[in-house]
Amino acid sequence: MEISRRTFIGSAAAASAWGALSLAGAPGAAAASSPGDVVGKITVGYQGWFACPGDGAPINAWWHWGQDWSRTPSPGNNVIRAWPDMREYARKYPTSYANLGNGEPATLFSSYDQQTVDTHFRWMQQNGCDTAALQRFNPNSSEGPTRDAMAAKVRSAAEAYGRKFYIMYDVTGWTAMQPEIKTDWTAKMSAHVASPAYARQNGKPVVCIWGFGYNDGNHPWDANTCLDVVDWFKAQGCYLIGGVPREWRTSDGGSRPGFGGVYHAFDMLSPWMVGAIGTAADSDWMYANMNVPDAADCAAHGIDYQPCVLPGDVSGRQRAHGDFMWRQFYNMVRAGAQGIYISMFDEYGEGNQIAKTAENAAMTPVGSGLLALDEDGTACSSDYYLRLTADGGRMLKGQLPLTATRPTPPVLPGGGSTDLARGRATADSSHTQAYVGGNAVDGNPGTYWESANNAFPQWIQVDLGAAVTVSRLVLGLPPAAAWSTRTQTIAVAGSVDGTTFRTLAGPAGYVFDPAHDNSVTVSVPATGTRYVRLTFTGNTGWPAGQLARLEVYA
Repeated sequence: MEISRRTFIGSAAAASAWGALSLAGAPGAAAASSPGDVVGKITVGYQGWFACPGDGAPINAWWHWGQDWSRTPSPGNNVIRAWPDMREYARKYPTSYANLGNGEPATLFSSYDQQTVDTHFRWMQQNGCDTAALQRFNPNSSEGPTRDAMAAKVRSAAEAYGRKFYIMYDVTGWTAMQPEIKTDWTAKMSAHVASPAYARQNGKPVVCIWGFGYNDGNHPWDANTCLDVVDWFKAQGCYLIGGVPREWRTSDGGSRPGFGGVYHAFDMLSPWMVGAIGTAADSDWMYANMNVPDAADCAAHGIDYQPCVLPGDVSGRQRAHGDFMWRQFYNMVRAGAQGIYISMFDEYGEGNQIAKTAENAAMTPVGSGLLALDEDGTACSSDYYLRLTADGGRMLKGQLPLTATRPTPPVLPGGGSTDLARGRATADSSHTQAYVGGNAVDGNPGTYWESANNAFPQWIQVDLGAAVTVSRLVLGLPPAAAWSTRTQTIAVAGSVDGTTFRTLAGPAGYVFDPAHDNSVTVSVPATGTRYVRLTFTGNTGWPAGQLARLEVYA
């Protein structure tokens, strides 16, 4: 059968029985490389391939939101398996689905909006996702101009949020791959290496090629053709990752025979697992029969090992409220993985996304048939799989002890993870020029509010739309180094009616340091509040109140 990243690789019936087999012990494999931007790091696969008519994208279509991109997504024109949590997106595009269970319109985001990409990279920053692998399919098609633009948007977001990124070519169905991939790198994508955010390993820019050696018609090249491309990229000074079949080492099953020389020519190998496992028992079988010998083979050949970890398909009820994903983290770390690749960050089409997802039926379109994160009866916050990834990364890095017991609660006790201030109405005592209050809640770290100069005290407030129990604020300035360290004296007050305010946090000096993302967290007593007001009475860096991020959490 044909193999792609959307098809089941192997036998589901056999997979369900894997867990019955006993496990072998596994000493950790030695790293071929020192820690860099992929070794010792969590990398997330980033599609960035959703678009909507009217978003300005050259493709001007419902890109990847429906089977027919020319028609508005609906239950009859649906291709996704999970619904995104839309609360933090500034631009929302109406669909033909029924309203959400909570009565709100069913809208979707566009990856082409810079605010969308910024939001995703902010989530990465907040949840220990070190590096993003931007998927790049054949660029010589009608999708090419939009994909080119997405590379620039990802670069901008990575730079703004202190993340790394690299180009990951998916060569599936790319007929003239051999010459065209070289031209694309030389003429277009290599320009992004100049970014300080472009991932490097062993001092070399990172590139991944996904699809060599797969035994199907969408990947028809022989070993010599593939080896030529591998050697060419390495001759350009690149550190090259191979996204390969899970049977790469044995050269059977989904792998073409005779590709051992190609696989061993890569600097890092990342065998694909989506569609091959669906339970914790499957992961245990993979650990004993594939991951451990894979890691040993890589170590013997001086190759770094980056296995996949996936959250599971929501629609397939695979997630087991995080136990499936955590078992993979445990198995990959104890197998000696040098890095981990998360499949994927934003893959709503496969239902394997870790990005924020509808928590329950109130957040999915009525009658759509789409399941939410609570599909097995366990409530999960929309950011749960981001938080789970953060803990998995800490275990990989030795910051948490190796444990088979999931440490991450599906819902944070007494807290939430959604920025309640995002896109809400603001008011202020004053502002200078175009530095209005709305800049503090627009999700763009480069825009900011600034009050009138030399006129303290000054204030800015946000209307959350309804009274909620507030417990935490995150305040920030633009993360650029040009913003020198400064201390602002700020008090926090809350109100349920916008008229009578009570103190939530008295005046205190908060240090905004570019070395620490120019942000601070302010904890307040859990208080029912609709209006949150910050009063500024001092600023050691400029004679005004200044704020680029005003985030409020329940």
